[in-house]
Amino acid sequence: MKLTMTMLASVDGKTTLGDNQNVYSWSSIEDQKYFFSLIKKNNLIVMGRASYDASKPVIKIEKSKLRIVLTHSPKKHLNQTIKGQLEFTDESPEKLVKRLSLLGYKKMLLVGGGTINGLFLIQNLVDELYLTIEPKIFGSGKSIVEGQLLNKSLRLVSVKKINETGTLLLKYKVIK
Repeated sequence: MKLTMTMLASVDGKTTLGDNQNVYSWSSIEDQKYFFSLIKKNNLIVMGRASYDASKPVIKIEKSKLRIVLTHSPKKHLNQTIKGQLEFTDESPEKLVKRLSLLGYKKMLLVGGGTINGLFLIQNLVDELYLTIEPKIFGSGKSIVEGQLLNKSLRLVSVKKINETGTLLLKYKVIK
């Protein structure tokens, strides 16, 4: 399965403005359009519970799209589960990828936060990273990867300036 991780960060590598989880409050319109185009192109999207909670207002449940939310407590979310569209699990990234591959999925879009990203990266499951850099400096906030000691090498595939303020879209291949 091809696994693409997508993230948005400030120039100083922060994925949140302090404790504010709402990236839509500071991300550019161009990044939002790009992000939602990725969502539209992918039928398997994986995120962590905190990312799910922050994104709930903009998530559109669709019959042709499976969204998986990784959480320590999937049973707490049984009332939100929609089989085949919105599911909650505590599976390890490796088991999740294996199970979904067996179900016929060929591509996964990882839109999780730093903890989830770290779990997939440490298991060597990520193939590419789309990283949008917004021309902002926050000083504090969460990072692209949290809670893991990693030493991953990437190869830059492309750079695209997506607006006049200097928002950059970077595409990297993860060296395995």
